[in-house]
Amino acid sequence: MVLVALAATTVLLGWQSDPLAAQVLQPPTPPSSVQRLPAVNQPSEVLPAPPPTQFEMQPERYRISGSGPVFPGPRMSEAVFQPQLAQANPTKRELPLPINLATALRLSNARPLVVAAAQARIRIAAAQYEKANVLWLPDITMGGAYIYHSGGKQNINGDLIVVDENSFYGGGSLRLNVATTDAIFEPLAAQQELRARRIDLQAARNEALLATADAYFTVHQARGTYAAMRDAADRGAKLVRHIERLARGLTPRDEIYRSRTLLAELEESVALAKQQWWVASARLTRILRLNPEAIVVPLEPDHMQITLISQEALLDELIPLGLTTRPELASHQALVQATLARLKQERMRPLIPSLLITGNDTPEFFYQGGIFGTGNGAIDSWAGRSDISAQVIWKIENFGFGNQALIRERRGQVDLAMVDLFEVQDRVAAEVTQAKADVDSAAYRIKQAERGLKEGLASYKGNLRGLGQTTRFGDLLTLVNRPQEVVAALIQLQQAYQNYFRSIADYNRSEFRLFYALGYPAQMLACEQTPGEPVPTDTARPPYMPAVCAPPPCR
Repeated sequence: MVLVALAATTVLLGWQSDPLAAQVLQPPTPPSSVQRLPAVNQPSEVLPAPPPTQFEMQPERYRISGSGPVFPGPRMSEAVFQPQLAQANPTKRELPLPINLATALRLSNARPLVVAAAQARIRIAAAQYEKANVLWLPDITMGGAYIYHSGGKQNINGDLIVVDENSFYGGGSLRLNVATTDAIFEPLAAQQELRARRIDLQAARNEALLATADAYFTVHQARGTYAAMRDAADRGAKLVRHIERLARGLTPRDEIYRSRTLLAELEESVALAKQQWWVASARLTRILRLNPEAIVVPLEPDHMQITLISQEALLDELIPLGLTTRPELASHQALVQATLARLKQERMRPLIPSLLITGNDTPEFFYQGGIFGTGNGAIDSWAGRSDISAQVIWKIENFGFGNQALIRERRGQVDLAMVDLFEVQDRVAAEVTQAKADVDSAAYRIKQAERGLKEGLASYKGNLRGLGQTTRFGDLLTLVNRPQEVVAALIQLQQAYQNYFRSIADYNRSEFRLFYALGYPAQMLACEQTPGEPVPTDTARPPYMPAVCAPPPCR
């Protein structure tokens, strides 16, 4: 009868091999022209952690092998046209924090909270994996039970007697109640989830590197713009004094008001640019968990350009590379494997028996051995006692329809995991395309911004020189250039300054965004091929904020 029931359940549940298992995405093979970079070892964790278990001794490292033209290494260069601006520095009342890009990227490999959160998720997944591996082991139970019985009781020969009986049972047991399918498949699923969390650590480091670079170049842009706005404001102040010194008959009074209005706007732009410098510094210190009171002072010039990815690389080379190396795809593939293991677990559940080892003859009675005492009124009879019950149980839930519903639920989870994987794949391809477009656009805009700034400076100087020259028109003496023309040239110069520093910062940010979209490990720029040499930096924080562990040395 048992075999017949199992056969019927098998037919009812539609037992068959899972076609979805063959649908797990495999990353595409990149073109032969796309090569990889040397293997990278992950630095050890920064946060204090408990001693590593056997599941943490061999962390899964995300690697890219080989070397090639797509990422030849960071190349630092300066703009072709470099404006001569006075260096912008914090005031004496402000706290400067000198730092360079290499140091910021080194700190981003361990200090950001997104990395600490990923490390914590690894420890949680490792504990769950360890727990799944010990489902076969029984629970240890110890304690005592007191039973009081009063009233009628049937004797062994059938006679009814009235008793007042007490009994006590003290001891312990090894109690096991495990579904064999859980003990078999839960470790497989938990192992894949642990693998996904370990890969997520690499993804978190990549995100931290991108956020650090984005904030760092925003600081560069804000400081460069601040210096440029101060230069424009100084030129505006000189222009106002120059116009005021002109002969009263050469320029109307309204031109003085026009120039003063421009000067007020330029001084307001100076204050706004300094505010943006402060805001950008606060964002960078938040990401790297540095002193929030400090004003970040980059050691590189503000017109520095960083090139990471070769501009000769084509999209049909870059997109397959991103789909091969992005850690998010590998993480989602591991999660798909975990859902497939749980789907198989539910399909096998009616076919594989569960094990139940308890005391006495009911699951609620825990004790398998100990001392037993009884008596009529007083407990005066004592003896040793043992009660062991071992059961093998096949369970078909709700005539098999409950199992069928569980299988459908697990199949839906597999489908959802597959959809998430497809979504990440599409997002990676889109991010590579967008980042490549940003790089190409920023590279073109840098050339135009350099030309525009060069022409803007020449235009302002020429118009200002013409403002001091006069020419005669009939009986009238007029200026070669009117004040409003110099004002317009200064407004154009102000805009050219902003375009110049914005285009350079956009180029640097887009290069790092493309580096991130391709899935290159952050450790390449943080440890192995740093853009320059890291410099000593004060990483202390105020006493009212928790201290942060220093990043480990790169291995």
